[in-house]
Amino acid sequence: MKPFLLLSFALGLNCCGALPVLAEPFNERPQAVAENDGGQAIFEILASEIAVQRGEFGLGYQTYLSLARKTRDPRLAQRAMEIALAAGAPDSALEAAESWDSLAGASPGNSKEVLVTLLMLNQRWPDAVQPTIALLRSQKPTDRETTIKRLMPLFAKAANEDNAMRAFYSIISAVNPLPQDKEILFLYSMAADKAGHPEVMEKVLRIILSQNPNDVNALNALGYSLADRKQKLPEALVLITKAHQLSPNDAFILDSLGWVNFRLGNTALATQQLQQALQTKPEADIAAHLGEVQWSQQQMSAAEVSWRQAEKLDANNATLRETLARLKPDWVSHNETKSAQWDGRFSVNVTGSVEGRNQGGSGGFTLTQNQLSDVLEIRNPIGGALAKITVTPGEATLERNGEIFKAFDADTLLLNALGLALPARGLSDWMRAQARPGSSASVERNSDGQVTQIKQDGWTLSYDWLNPNKLEKLTMIRNTNLVSVEVRLVFDYASN
Repeated sequence: MKPFLLLSFALGLNCCGALPVLAEPFNERPQAVAENDGGQAIFEILASEIAVQRGEFGLGYQTYLSLARKTRDPRLAQRAMEIALAAGAPDSALEAAESWDSLAGASPGNSKEVLVTLLMLNQRWPDAVQPTIALLRSQKPTDRETTIKRLMPLFAKAANEDNAMRAFYSIISAVNPLPQDKEILFLYSMAADKAGHPEVMEKVLRIILSQNPNDVNALNALGYSLADRKQKLPEALVLITKAHQLSPNDAFILDSLGWVNFRLGNTALATQQLQQALQTKPEADIAAHLGEVQWSQQQMSAAEVSWRQAEKLDANNATLRETLARLKPDWVSHNETKSAQWDGRFSVNVTGSVEGRNQGGSGGFTLTQNQLSDVLEIRNPIGGALAKITVTPGEATLERNGEIFKAFDADTLLLNALGLALPARGLSDWMRAQARPGSSASVERNSDGQVTQIKQDGWTLSYDWLNPNKLEKLTMIRNTNLVSVEVRLVFDYASN
């Protein structure tokens, strides 16, 4: 990305050189500048740059973005975006990037790739699909592969792997001709599987193997996919065996070998291979497979031990969740309506804050869940309303004293608006003693199968049960290098 610099001579100015200068100068002043009484817009630009130099990023950002929309000059929106990035505000940077791209239109430049990158960094995978397709279609096939490979690390680091992979599948499926790079094709095959298109996955993996017969990853992926779908099991065994011979120390390939042997009815060999794989590399997928093999042998206690281990490793693992839904449904949610309400009291204690003093607060709360929407109402100790925050997929809205604030992240919005480190994102899942979908989590259960602890998003949650079905208290603790936050919830009512 080229830096946006302010070229003083292009604006008819001769400053001392303290201000940055534009890499791509204005060829003529924007129309709004010429009409603005003595160059008011020029003055605003200079004032904004001085504000940024003083660390007043918000003022500089708002002025540049407002001015960009008035003058219709995309470079001003680009500068607003860069200020937001420098201030560590990705949400604001995305807003400015959207304006930059809109104002730039079809003109050459990198606004579209920057917009796509920021959408992905902000985890807005569905929103990133069409802009990415448009970007790739505007490029030559050779340049497309370069752009895709530049974006691929963002998919690998996605907070929600399923959403990211579905987006990647949609993007690559819209590109014609299909990329030929092996890494892109392999990720596309994995994305096809996540998107529910195993036939596309198989086709792409066979393309890779036709060009690289000893590609270990493609051999293993195709063999496992066939075994998991109970299709062409003899071929699946041949593929995975070859992969194992090429990479004998790979625990994931050994897991695939155990799984195909289980499908073929070789349960004793499957158990041995899966136990060895799990010992070599403790992973939720492997533990889930081992538990299913043990369950099929009527070794119920051993299976539960394996699944408990899997939940500690990653309770949101897709293989584990699918296995439990089939074989141990009492460990997963039965609330299909996604409708519930919780009411009670909270206290927050913050120690080791930046200001060097303890902070906290207390009051009452009501959390109402209706389908995909969570509404959290927070009250002060005497019952007065403090705020209402509504969380929907992709957006959080906070209402306070007649004002409305919006952000993509509910936790950040709540902290910035109220100064309370209350976790609002996924809170209804935690109230149900479930891990929030979309990020890795560790879950521990007692001997009765009740959840006693969840670790997720940096929080450690401890559950106290009044009886097998009624949650009495929930304690949430988060520690960082700067602060320690403890949130205690006591429930007066819970409809779940």
